[in-house]
Amino acid sequence: MMGQKLQQQWLDGNFLIAMPHMADGRFAHSVIYVCAHSSEGAMGLVLNQPTPHLSMADLLTQLRIVSDVDAIHLPHRLRAMHVHRGGPVETERGFVLHSDDFLIESATLPIQDGVCLTATLEILRALAEGRGPARAMLALGYAGWAPGQLEQEIQANGWLTGPADPELIFDHDQASKWERALWRIGVDPAMLSTDAGHA
Repeated sequence: MMGQKLQQQWLDGNFLIAMPHMADGRFAHSVIYVCAHSSEGAMGLVLNQPTPHLSMADLLTQLRIVSDVDAIHLPHRLRAMHVHRGGPVETERGFVLHSDDFLIESATLPIQDGVCLTATLEILRALAEGRGPARAMLALGYAGWAPGQLEQEIQANGWLTGPADPELIFDHDQASKWERALWRIGVDPAMLSTDAGHA
């Protein structure tokens, strides 16, 4: 309608699910949790690309949060935690998505549905000492979009969007996250064509 401004739908706290024909190979079959989205752009973390050769224990020893000896005694839950590739921007920087039972004043960003983001070494120390959040997912790097870029990619059918599921965010089954995210928004992965265009 003329003269009426459409209200912008921000996607904070939602999933971006890559379409099968995603042109950027870095995001093929990825599920991204959108942490921030505004007129200034967007930022999110890829949830289903674990790093193949870096364990949480390795990372904690490299950062000198724990010694090699102490790494052996980390709780199983922490040793089993994947370190993810969160995206191609600032790949040396760590970001932790976590449950809202742990907050660091002026450092933790509550997002939605009990999911928070913290990007300080303090949360890694807290996890190593057993006083961190009950649920956490660590990513190195993030996915970022300039103003309007994400909206253009969605309009070009690069991404499907839908409400995030905290269970899926923190689930350790990486291989099926893409399919399960699609099912969650009512899309059968087998029905998505890898060819662009319409039937």
